[in-house]
Parts: sequence; C-alpha cells; structure tokens
Amino acid sequence: MSRAPNLKSPFLLAFDEIERAAERAAKAVSNGYPPCNIERIVGGETDEVRLRITLAVAGFAADQLEVAADPNELTIRGRQKDERARTYLHRGIAARQFQRVFRFAEAMEVAEASLQDGLLSVELIRPEPRGHVKRVAINVRD
Repeated sequence: MSRAPNLKSPFLLAFDEIERAAERAAKAVSNGYPPCNIERIVGGETDEVRLRITLAVAGFAADQLEVAADPNELTIRGRQKDERARTYLHRGIAARQFQRVFRFAEAMEVAEASLQDGLLSVELIRPEPRGHVKRVAINVRD
C-alpha cells in the first residue's frame, strides 16, 4: 500500500504546480555525481543570506560546463568529449557527462559562478521581495 498523498483531491484545486513538483521529485534519481556541498553564507556588507553550491568537477574546463538558472531551479551540466585518439592501458578516469538540478522553495538568483582548482562554485542570493500589495475590491451583491 502506497503512503503517497492523493493530490487529485477536489480540495486541492489550483495546486497543479505542487502536483508537478511532487511528480518530478518522485521521478528524480540522484546518483550523487559529481559530489557537492551546499553552504549558507551570512554576512558581508548587506547582511543578506547567500547560498553557495560547490561541485567537484575535476577534469572539466569552463567551456565544458553550463550553469542555467530560473527563479526556482538551478541546472548545472557538464559535457566532456571522449578522446578516441588515445590508447589506454588502463582507464580509470572516464569522460563523463552529468546534470545536477537544484530546486528552491523560494526564488533565487545567481550572483556569480567560478571555477578554481577543479571546484565549481555557484553563489545564489534571494532577491528583495517586492512590497507590492494589491487591493482587491469587494463587490456587494444583494
């Protein structure tokens, strides 16, 4: 018997995005490659909270890596080409492709990405919330 919640309930109208996110999470298979760290960085001049995601990408050059971001998702891809001209006696380091996807509950923006000593660091900041309050008119019906 499955313990998954029933997201088809009539009481969850207009929660299609939550349903899609739950389905994506259920289908996502993380093989843990490349290994990563996720840090919370507090401080600096503005006391804003930042996140730093660091991936161990030894063997990848900057032009073989791609960082793509939208407000709720960060995707990092690496593509290496297999060099056919080499003859290996032993091959322990394979040319490997990867894709890591990080999803956020709140909107985040990429502040910077840097590659140093085989570590790709991506710093994220939370944008200032827009203080826009919309007034809703109340219609009176008799």
